Amino acid sequence: MQNTSLTTVPGSSVAHAQALQPPSSQGAGREFLAFKLGGEEYGIDILRVREIRSYEAPTRIANAPDFVMGVINLRGVIVPVVDMRVKLGLASPRYDEFTVVIVLSIGNRVVGMVVDSVCDVITLGAAQMLPVPDFNAHVSAEHLMAIGSLDERMLILVDIERLMTSADMALFNTPAALAH
Repeated sequence: MQNTSLTTVPGSSVAHAQALQPPSSQGAGREFLAFKLGGEEYGIDILRVREIRSYEAPTRIANAPDFVMGVINLRGVIVPVVDMRVKLGLASPRYDEFTVVIVLSIGNRVVGMVVDSVCDVITLGAAQMLPVPDFNAHVSAEHLMAIGSLDERMLILVDIERLMTSADMALFNTPAALAH
């Protein structure tokens, strides 16, 4: 049996990603933040997560794509906010007490990502990350890392940096914006 750790995230609290991380176990696998969109569970690399905030309606920006909800002021930094349900063409979004904004650090930019809820932090070993099958999905296969398998759970592991920097997102307009 493989060593896998889970840390539960309280649904109603706002927490920093560091507080979500289980105790460090170097070499034991990769950590992913699991979240829900519609009926599916997704995962992103925990190292890209800056913080998790309760949902607040952003300020709309004229002529922005429909999936860009607007911007929020995060301690003096203007952060674009993307609704992942709209971006991925899932059912109409709903905003309730479980809706959160995952604040990401991508290159030298900060981006907010609205999701239905955050589940937990999961550590997956290489054997638990299965190849993505060829199929027509809402998320392009080039933006997927793997399918994570943990007991009866399956997570769609998204390469969030590749997704957020893709041309169709239009969040990054120059290669310099990606400099680390």
